[in-house]
Amino acid sequence: MLRKYSKWLMILAIPVWVALSFYAAQALVLGIFWLLAVFMVPLTVINEAILNSISTVLVYVITLAIVVGVPWLTRKYKTSLKDLGLDELPAWIDILITPAGLIVYLVISSLFLMLATNFLPGFDANQVQQVGFDNLSRQYEFILAFVVLVVAVPVAEEMLFRGFLFGKLKKNAPIWLAILITSILFATLHGAWNVALDTFALSVVLCILRQITGRLWPSILLHMVKNGIAFYFLFINTSFLTTLGG
Repeated sequence: MLRKYSKWLMILAIPVWVALSFYAAQALVLGIFWLLAVFMVPLTVINEAILNSISTVLVYVITLAIVVGVPWLTRKYKTSLKDLGLDELPAWIDILITPAGLIVYLVISSLFLMLATNFLPGFDANQVQQVGFDNLSRQYEFILAFVVLVVAVPVAEEMLFRGFLFGKLKKNAPIWLAILITSILFATLHGAWNVALDTFALSVVLCILRQITGRLWPSILLHMVKNGIAFYFLFINTSFLTTLGG
């Protein structure tokens, strides 16, 4: 009986730990910038894209350090590369399975958005996600935004959610419940309702890829492809979304 309660306690505690670590990392980064401002460090002369890149990367690095490092330092709960799904090098199947994952994700996401648009009063399917990079004009700003949003963020989020969170949950919960909890938390942390539905659909597919292959690489690749497509329409071909919206 105690073992059963302990298992359910872990199922509840792990996602809470990930969420608290993420918010703690954000608070810590804000605190660092606040201290720099207090000590008259001229942050205003630094390009906004550079500041956003630094802050975004710092948040994810600190989050991963807290999530993985604190349990290891305090309780000797070690998280290995195998736990994260990164103990093997990428295989050809990881690349080949990505297009199939993309199609499944797009179908599920479109279905969710269609249902929400038809049955949820006031639901705005066209609300744009705030990604922290506004008014980009110089080439290096676009490159920085691309590296952060299409490379760094997918890698970090996959390590955190499909690597750590899903990897730990599936040891204590049925696979369907591990997928559900991981996807709900992932969606919740992305804000707006339309974005949350889309990222929930994405997370379900990413978890399934992780479970099928036993590796995190397919999830990372699909996440990169998804963010790359979004980057193109948000920053390169912005007129497409404007035309699509009427």
